This record gives sequence, C-alpha cells and structure tokens, in this order.
Amino acid sequence: MTASEDRDALVPIRRALLSVSDKTGLIDLARALAARGVELISTGGTARALREAGLSVRDVAELTGFPEMMDGRVKTLHPMVHGALLALRDDPAHQEAMRAHGIAPIDLLVVNLYPFERTVASGADMDACIENIDIGGPAMIRAAAKNHAHVAVAVDPEDYAPLLAELEAHDGAVTLGFRRMLAATAYARTAAYDAAVSAWMADAFAQTAPRRRAVAGRLAQTLRYGENPHQSAAFYLDGSDRPGVATARQLQGKELSYNNINDTDAAFELAAEFDPAEGPACVIVKHANPCGVARGRTLTEAYRRAHDCDRTSAFGGIVALNMPLDGATAEEIARIFTEVVIAPGADEDARAIFAAKKNLRLLVTDALPDPTAPGRVWRQVSGGFLVQDRDNGRVRAQDLRVVTRRAPTQAELDDLMFAWRVAKHVKSNAIVYARDGATVGIGAGQMSRVDSTRIAARKAQDMAAALGLEQSPAVGSVVASDAFFPFPDGLLAAAEAGATAVIQPGGSMRDQEVIDAADKAGLAMVFTGMRHFRH
Repeated sequence: MTASEDRDALVPIRRALLSVSDKTGLIDLARALAARGVELISTGGTARALREAGLSVRDVAELTGFPEMMDGRVKTLHPMVHGALLALRDDPAHQEAMRAHGIAPIDLLVVNLYPFERTVASGADMDACIENIDIGGPAMIRAAAKNHAHVAVAVDPEDYAPLLAELEAHDGAVTLGFRRMLAATAYARTAAYDAAVSAWMADAFAQTAPRRRAVAGRLAQTLRYGENPHQSAAFYLDGSDRPGVATARQLQGKELSYNNINDTDAAFELAAEFDPAEGPACVIVKHANPCGVARGRTLTEAYRRAHDCDRTSAFGGIVALNMPLDGATAEEIARIFTEVVIAPGADEDARAIFAAKKNLRLLVTDALPDPTAPGRVWRQVSGGFLVQDRDNGRVRAQDLRVVTRRAPTQAELDDLMFAWRVAKHVKSNAIVYARDGATVGIGAGQMSRVDSTRIAARKAQDMAAALGLEQSPAVGSVVASDAFFPFPDGLLAAAEAGATAVIQPGGSMRDQEVIDAADKAGLAMVFTGMRHFRH
C-alpha cells in the first residue's frame, strides 16, 4: 500500500467505547477525544471515573437496553456493541442491517483486560483467579481488530500517545496502516491473555502435559542483534516475578545484549544457590558457564577467590553476587573489564565507583530467585519445542550415601556440597574441582566426562601458574560430577590431579568398578542419587 492509499483509507473517529481495568492515562485520553467531539461510551468503573473527571459519557446499558448483570459478567455481549464494531461500513447489506436495528458504528475501541496475570501472581485463590478471566473484553478486542478496515482498537495505555498523535496528524482520523498496527497488537494481547489463562488452568487442574501449550511474552526491548551480528533478536517478558535479569533495574551502562541477558541469568541463578545467611558468595560466568565461584568472609574476598579460579576467562565476564554490592567489592571488580554485575542491591559507594565505568552494566534486584521454586524451561527444536520442569532439585548432606571404605571428612563434605551446587549450573559433561569453598578448576560441555575432568585439572594448573603457587590447587580438592562416571578413567584422572573426595549421582552399571577404583586410590566418594544434566 502506498502512502497516498493509506491516507485515502482514513477513518474519522466519531464514537469511542472505553472500558478499562488499568485506568492509567484514561482521563487524558478521554479529554482529548471529547475535545475533538468524539462521543464517549463506557461501562461500570470506567464510566464512573470519566464522570468524576467531569466528562460526558453514555453508559453501555443505555446503548444496549440491558443493565449490567451477574456482577458485571454480562454487559457488552450484545449486538448493539458487536454489530457496531463488526459492521462493514462499505457493505450495503451491513448498512441496511444497522439502520434496521438502530445500530450506530463505533469507530474506536479502548479496552484493557481484567488483571488476570497480576491476580495469579499475587497468589489469589482459584475463585478470584477465575473471576478475573475477562470474557467481554477479549470478544470486543477481537471484533474490532478483525474489522480494522473500519475500526481502531487500543489495548494498552502505551497505545494512547501514538493514537492521539495520529488523530492530531490527520485531523481526527486514523490511517489504515496505523489501524493495522493496532490490530496486530490487539490480537497479540488476547493471545497472550488466553495463553496465561490456559497455562494457569493446566497447573490448577494438575495437567502436567496438556494437549496444547501456548507461549506468550511482552516485548521488553529489541536487541542490536542475537548471538551473532547477522541474527536479529528481541527480549520478551513472560509476566512472572522471579527475581533476575528480567525484573532487575539497570542503574547504569549501555543496553544489554542477547548474550549479556543469557549469561546474566545463568550467573544469578547460580548465585542464588548460596543462601546469604550462610555468608557471601560470588559467581563469575563466561559464555553461560561459571569460570569461578567462591564463598568468603566478605563479599570482596568471595570475588577475589572466584576471580582467582580463572583470571583469563573472568575478563569480560558476568559477576553475580548473593548480597548487596558494597563499595570495597565494587572497587575490586572495577580493576578489570566486566560486562555486567548483578546483585540484590548496591550501596551508594558501589554506585559511585561504577559510575566511572560507563560501559559496565549494573543491575539490581529486590531479592534472589528461589532455587527450589517450581517453574518451567522451554527449548525450541525444529518443528516444536520441549517443556520441562525447572531443575529445582536439592541434595542435603543427610541425603548422601557413602559408598567407599573411607568417608569424607567434615571439611571435604563441606566442599563436596559446595561443588555439587556449582556443578548443577555447568554445562554437561560437568566436572568441578573445589577447595575451601572455592572452585579451582571447572570442565564444561565436553563430549566425554574424562575430557571434562582433564580440562578442569588443567585449569587448576593454570590457576597455580597465575597465582605463583608451588602446586596445583586441585591437590587436596574435591570433585563434583553432574552425572555418574561410566568408567573409572574419569575418577582416576581426578585422583591423579590430587583430588581426595568425589560426589556424583551414581547409577552406572559399572558403579562397583568405579567404587573399587576410588577405594584403591584412597578416595572418599558419596552418591547423591540425583543428577544435574544441563544441555
């Protein structure tokens, strides 16, 4: 369509129906419409708000000849409303039907829906959630959007300013191009709304694998590109309130990239594994894998120890903290180039120090995500997508089964539990060496577990060289494996690197061979009975 054709398809706005749950911007919009001579029609609380603002408004009940009934469940489901929205203005038969039944056209529909998503997020009971499923609103939106050749529809307060600008630019009318844009937005909104309702019902009615799954999101930002510059990308929010990159406030720095968002999410989810009540913890992530994780007496010490694990990989990485960022830690982080820092808060000293680092993104949240909370993970494959529960599995020390002749010491046990939490967030095959509450070598994403074991040991040797240590910090360390050792070779490689204790799920047909090898090497080994594959 050419620009002239778009202008030729102008629709003057003479009558508008306004019915909104979210009253943001309502009065300003209505006043601007009234100033242009637009007749306002409305319902219930919206009509009251307009009258209280001194505006003249006609009730839908007057239009339909029926009062609102059944606690407001029935008010707009009537031919006087839907005929006014659906009628084709250029169809003689439709025009005749409108004249015969006294139906006057509605040119603009302004509707936003009952706050179903917010009601569910608040933890409301089933009755409250069901009562907040909007029926009339989606029906009107879909009708107006279908008939966008003749009707404009606005479903969000953020549509109001562009709508008023359009009316100003075209002397009280709207172009076909603008109506098409509004219609697409409207159908996306009703689709997202229905997706939220269907997902909630599946959970509420214990349908773990419903026949159909709907996915919806709200645009948070368009991104410069995706994983690579030739890929376009955007970031969408699913409406959940889980603390993390999607709900964080960005205090400074340039816009987050696709990879920043992905890596920051991975870092913060791992940081949340460490309860602040048990002390400070720091995670440094590079390419979605942790390259250093540590606890410390202070946040600064935790950062230094995490950084020491792999100083090379930490450059340009993502830092996540389990406590609010303080000035001393910010000063330490600022010594090297860091892409993103995310923490549950940041004090004024920290903000002032980072202010000099214009490209560093600082994100703060109000809390840590709960690593034990239920949730779902989605992954697209060709022709469909996979859905699974979030890995919220937790193993406690009392859940471990000692399978070797030697049981781990208390110090080894503490490190085993630490390493196990880290291994959960490392791409499979995952191997983590840890010592004194800090990682000293991480092997991630290898095709064989023995390769991951050797790479992690090599990382520990690199750490020794970087810190000027006389021997590898893997000597005297413990090892966590996200899944069982299928053969003794990986375990023996860890023993050769100097590890003294191992934590793994167990469950291999060759478990006894691996246990015998551990006994022969003098290792202590415990089984968790739970694995943590992360592909």
